[in-house]
Amino acid sequence: MDKLSADVAVVGAGNAALCAALAAAEAGAKVVVLETAPEGERGGNSAYTAGAMRTVYDGVADVRKLVPDVSDEDVKNTDFGSYSFDEYFDDMARITQHRADPDLLEILIRQSLPTLEWMRCQGVRFQPSYGRQAFKVDGRFKFWGGLAVETWGGGPGLVQALFDSVGHAGVRVVYEARARELMLSGGRVEGVRATLRGGETLEVTAGAVVLASGGFEANAEMRARYLGPGWDLAKVRGSRHNMGDGIQMALAAGAEPFGNWSGCHAVGWDMNAPPYGDLEVGDGFQKHSYPFGIMVNAGGQRFLDEGADFRNYTYAKYGREILAQPGQFAWQIFDAKVTHLLRDEYRIREVTRVTADSIEDLAGKMEGVDGARLAQTIGEFNAAVQTDVPFDPNVKDGRGTAGLAVAKSNWANPLDTPPYEAYGVTCGITFTFGGLHIDGGGRVLDVAADPIPGLYAAGELVGGLFYFNYPGGTGLTAGAVFGRRAGSAAAKT
Repeated sequence: MDKLSADVAVVGAGNAALCAALAAAEAGAKVVVLETAPEGERGGNSAYTAGAMRTVYDGVADVRKLVPDVSDEDVKNTDFGSYSFDEYFDDMARITQHRADPDLLEILIRQSLPTLEWMRCQGVRFQPSYGRQAFKVDGRFKFWGGLAVETWGGGPGLVQALFDSVGHAGVRVVYEARARELMLSGGRVEGVRATLRGGETLEVTAGAVVLASGGFEANAEMRARYLGPGWDLAKVRGSRHNMGDGIQMALAAGAEPFGNWSGCHAVGWDMNAPPYGDLEVGDGFQKHSYPFGIMVNAGGQRFLDEGADFRNYTYAKYGREILAQPGQFAWQIFDAKVTHLLRDEYRIREVTRVTADSIEDLAGKMEGVDGARLAQTIGEFNAAVQTDVPFDPNVKDGRGTAGLAVAKSNWANPLDTPPYEAYGVTCGITFTFGGLHIDGGGRVLDVAADPIPGLYAAGELVGGLFYFNYPGGTGLTAGAVFGRRAGSAAAKT
C-alpha cells in the first residue's frame, strides 16, 4: 500500500478541483490532487466545455477587468450591455422554478466577478465571447443572454492554465488514482483511499478532503436509476470518468443527498457522436442554433418551441425533450436565410448533415423521418409565421407563429429559401443536478444538516443549485466560486 500525506487532498482535477487546490495552496497548505483519468484525459468535464463563464458586470469597465486588452475600437463597435446581481438572481430563480438554494445563489452571484478576477491572477485568460454571444447588426456587435466572456482557448485553455498554476504552486497531482473511500476517525474525515492503475491502494492522509470529481453522468446504471428509463442510452458529452464516485463515498460517510436527483444538463448533440466526449472535437458535437430553424422528430412533427427563449436558457433542457422522441433523435432544419447565423459547430467535419434544394429532396435524405408529414409540417409552419414582425437575432423579437399546436415564440422565418440544411441530433448529457448538500463555506452537511468535519465539496457534485434547467455559463462559474471557497476553508481546518 502506498501512502501520502497532505494538509488538503482534492479529489478531481477539473475547474472546481483545481480552483480548490490553488486556493488551499495560496493559504499555505500542502495539497495533493487525485485524478482518476490518465494525464492525457485530465481536466474532467471542464476540458470539454467552450469556456463561457456567467458573471455580473457593469458594462465595459468590468469586462476590461477580465480582458484588459479590449481595444477602444472594440468598445466603439460593440454593445457589451451589462448584467446585474438582480438579473442573474432572477434568471437562476426563473430557470430553476424557484427551487435553487437562495443562500448558495447569493454567494455564487456576489462572488462571480471577484472569483473571475482571482482566476485571472492565477493565469487564466479571458476574451469577449463574440463568436457565441454576439451578433452583428447594422455594423455593430451586440451581446445577448447575460454572457460576455469566455476563457481563452475554451475548456482546454482553461484546464491548461489551471494546471500550469497548480504546478507553480507546488501542488502534487497523482494520475490514474480513482478515489473510492473516505478515511474516517471518530466521525471526522482524515483522508481518502484510492485505487491506482494495477490495483494497488493509495492512502492519502489529510487534514481535510475536497470532493470535486463531477456528477454521475458517465455512469449508465446511475443515470437509469435516478434520471429514469432511456437515460442509459444518452451520449455523454464529456469525461468518461465521472462515475459518481465522489458522491457515493460522501453518502457512505453520512452526507445528505441534496438537489434535483432526477434532473440533469442535457443538450442537442450530434446523433453520430461517440458514446463519450472526444477531446479532439470538444464541444463541437453540440448543435445550439435551433432557435433560427425548426426541430422535427421521426414523425416529421415539431415537438418544442425552438424560440421560447434565448438559447442560453433552453439548450440544457432540450436534450431531455429529444431523448423522449421516437428513436431518441431529431433533425434541425434551416434555410439559406439563416445559415450565416449558425454557430461554428455546424461546420465541423464530424457532423451529421444533409442538404437539398427542395424540401422533398431534403426529407428523402433525413434518415428515419416521415417525409410526407414533414412536408405538411413545414407548409403549416410557413403559413403561420408572423412575417409582419421584424426579425432580430439579438433580442427576443416576438416574431412568432399563430395557430399552431406547438408555437414558435421568437425568430420564426418561413423555410422557403434553398438550399436547405438539416442536422441530425440526439441527447448529450453534460452533468447531473443531484448531489451533496454544502453550506456557504463548502462544508459537506450530513443528514442532520451538520457539517461533516474535514469534508468539503465543489463543482458538479454539489446539489441545490440547478433544477430542471440551467442558464448557460453558470457551471464553470459555480465550480470556481465554490472551489475557491472550499479550498480556502479546507486549508484552515
